[in-house]
Amino acid sequence: MAGFDKQTRRSVLKAAGAAGVVGIAGCLGDDDGHTVTIAGTASGSSTQAAAQALARAAQEHSDELTVDVQETEGWTANMYEFDSGEFSTIGVDNNSWAAAINGNSPFDDDPVDNLPMQGFLFTSLEMHWVAMDGSGIESTTDLRDGGYTIYPIEPGFGTRLLTETVLKEDGIWDANDINNDDTDDIPGAVEEGRVDALALYGSNGVDLSGWCQEVDARSGGQLYAIEADDQFVESINAIDGATHVVQEPYGYQQDVTSELGLDEVDFWALQGQWAFGPDVHPDAVYEMARVAHEHHDTMRESDPTTLDYSDPSVMTDVLMDDVEIHPGMVEFYQDHDVWDDSWVEGEADAE
Repeated sequence: MAGFDKQTRRSVLKAAGAAGVVGIAGCLGDDDGHTVTIAGTASGSSTQAAAQALARAAQEHSDELTVDVQETEGWTANMYEFDSGEFSTIGVDNNSWAAAINGNSPFDDDPVDNLPMQGFLFTSLEMHWVAMDGSGIESTTDLRDGGYTIYPIEPGFGTRLLTETVLKEDGIWDANDINNDDTDDIPGAVEEGRVDALALYGSNGVDLSGWCQEVDARSGGQLYAIEADDQFVESINAIDGATHVVQEPYGYQQDVTSELGLDEVDFWALQGQWAFGPDVHPDAVYEMARVAHEHHDTMRESDPTTLDYSDPSVMTDVLMDDVEIHPGMVEFYQDHDVWDDSWVEGEADAE
C-alpha cells in the first residue's frame, strides 16, 4: 500500500514486552499444552474482539490451549508479518490473501514469499458509507463529483484494501482528499469536524466494530447514511473480493436512516479467517476449532458478534479453492463430517 515502506510495515507491537516476544513464533508447545499467539489487528477492531473472545473461551474451557493476542496494523499488514516470521497465526481476509497470491496491489511492488494455510471463518465485515451533517453529501454520486475529505479506513487494514479497490474502480478515490488517520485518532477527527464522509463497518450483521462505535459516540449525533448509486453497486460487484449486501444499518446509537429516508443501504463485505503456518501444531489448531465450536456462547459474552459455530460447516464458508488448509483443521473438518475431498490439505512441521 502506498505510504508503507518495508520497515514500517513490520508493525511495532503495541503490546510489546518480554511475554509478547517469547510468544511471537505462533505456537509454543510445553508440558501443559500449546500457546498460540495470534496477530490480531488494531485496538477496537473486530479481529481483536474475536481473538480476545477466543482467548477467553480457551482459558475457561481448555486444559491444553492458551491463546495470546497481539495488536498489529491490519489484515493486509498481517500478510507481511507472517512472511517475515513475526507471527505464525494471523487474522486475514480473503481479499488480501488473494491479492498476495496473485501479486496484485499492494503486493505487486513488494510481494510476499511465504503464505499461511487456511483455518476457519471468524467474521464477515460489512462496510457502508455515512456522511456528516453539513457536508451536503447525499449519495456516492456526490463523492464521485469530489472535493470532500473522506475516510476509507486505516491503511494496512484488509477492509481498507478492499474499500480502496472499490473506490478506485468507481472513480471516487482520486476525486477526494483521503484521511489516513488510524482508528484510534479518527473519532477525534469526526468530533472536530475534519472529515465529511466515512466508510464504517459492522460484524456479522450484529454490531459495529469497536472503533466505529467510538466514531458513533463522538459524532454528536451528526452521522447519516447515504445512498449508493447504480455505478457504485456495479463497482462493488466488479471486485472479486467484495460481496454486495443490502440491509438496514445496525449498531448505531443514533438514527442514521431518517436524514435521507433510507431504510436500507448498500454494503460491501468481506470475510476474515484464522490462518496458520506449518510450525503451528495440528493439535493446537484442532483445539482452537473445538473451543469455538463447543463454547461460542462463552465467546459471545466477550464479543457479541461471535458467529454461531454449533454447526461446524459455518467455519468452512470462508475457504478458498486451491489454497492449502492446515492439517489440524482438516482433521477437525473430517471428524465433524464437513470435509470436502476437493479441498487441499497442507503439511505441518509437527504431525
